[in-house]
Amino acid sequence: MPKFSPFDATLWYATAAPAPDTSPLAGTIRADVCIAGGGYTGLTTALELARSGVKVVLLEAQEVGFGGSGRNAGHCTPTFTHYALPELREMLGEPWAERLIQRQTRANDRVSAMISRYGIECEWQQNGYVMGAHTPSAMGGIEKKAREYNAVGARTRVLDRREVEAMTGSPRFHGGWFHSEAGHLNALGYARGLARAVISEGGAIHTQSAVTKVERQGGGWAVKTPAGQVIADKAIFCTGAYTVGGWPGLDRTFKIQRVFVAATEPLPEDMRSSVLPQNTTIHDGRGDIFVYKYDADGRIVASMFPMGPRGRDISYTKQVMTDRLKWLHPQIRQDLRWDFFWFGELDMQYRTIPRLYDLAPGIVALTGLSGRGVPTGSMLGGVLSEWALGVPENELALRLEPLTATPSYMSFGPQLMLRYYRVRDWLTARRDGAELPPHA
Repeated sequence: MPKFSPFDATLWYATAAPAPDTSPLAGTIRADVCIAGGGYTGLTTALELARSGVKVVLLEAQEVGFGGSGRNAGHCTPTFTHYALPELREMLGEPWAERLIQRQTRANDRVSAMISRYGIECEWQQNGYVMGAHTPSAMGGIEKKAREYNAVGARTRVLDRREVEAMTGSPRFHGGWFHSEAGHLNALGYARGLARAVISEGGAIHTQSAVTKVERQGGGWAVKTPAGQVIADKAIFCTGAYTVGGWPGLDRTFKIQRVFVAATEPLPEDMRSSVLPQNTTIHDGRGDIFVYKYDADGRIVASMFPMGPRGRDISYTKQVMTDRLKWLHPQIRQDLRWDFFWFGELDMQYRTIPRLYDLAPGIVALTGLSGRGVPTGSMLGGVLSEWALGVPENELALRLEPLTATPSYMSFGPQLMLRYYRVRDWLTARRDGAELPPHA
């Protein structure tokens, strides 16, 4: 049994709107579709189906948002991790690439619409995202990124050095990329709000109801939990990195990569007027990423990946984050207190795009969000609901494929890549004569 990091240590657990009332499954109930997993993907799938008049039951092993959906840093940027759009087209082929690109780049339309339609209390702010150019030569890649995303309908633009400083309050960037449609939110508040929306549309949610087994029953499936079962025509697994049992081999389709997130004390109003003055999300542009934004109370919420003592030694890790933030924003002169520090688990795929598995007739599973949680999980509900509603396989936005274990090198590959990115950042800065941040 995997041991996941504590859930109640997160900032979102302390500040999110309350969860809706739910209870464990007891006895036998009937549904058209049964969904395992109460994160963004499962919840948005259930919501789409319930709105279409489908009788849907969602089963969650712990509580709504217990996994990555309640632990992530709350960034909502509708882009792809690691791959440029031409690389995606080459890797996925057509029409799959264009379908997925369209879904992902328009994901924030769906997020914003659901928040508005259901009055979800989740601190939603749609003020954009800035990726900084940490060296002069990084501007070439940023200009290319802007051209590629704008060509598919995204609203982005390149920032010069003066513009990026005005927008972020940091003098360290040589320019940047601004994605105006990006946003940020309270991650757990959003998940709980989606759960309320599912219930309001007639869907059923049972928490503390882990799926233990799935068996054929008549023309459908019996999805079993410790105290009950759902008899359904179709079943969908959306358990991600927090998959424990349920279907043989599903937990081998990814490797877990940990990420940590920390939140400061609320910053004074005068400091907030010069640090992230436009309340955007900031990515410092490095391969060894540092991403940060505000919550509703004026706390800086920042995330990084563990590396060496960073992540293991908590005091050292908080000092690294303090030094990085104060280097980016020299106007921060006070000592920073980090009030919250927590970990989450990512279901890493070597391709860092979701994988849709055909488990058996009438059963699919989806894993491999690879850390692109809020927009990706939200748009995948549309894909999975279309499958459940009978959209032909060749018309879906993801290709159905057989269940496949992730390569063994994924046990160490992501850490090696982080170290490679760190060395590359260092070499590029030396070549360009750019200053390196502390602990780089």
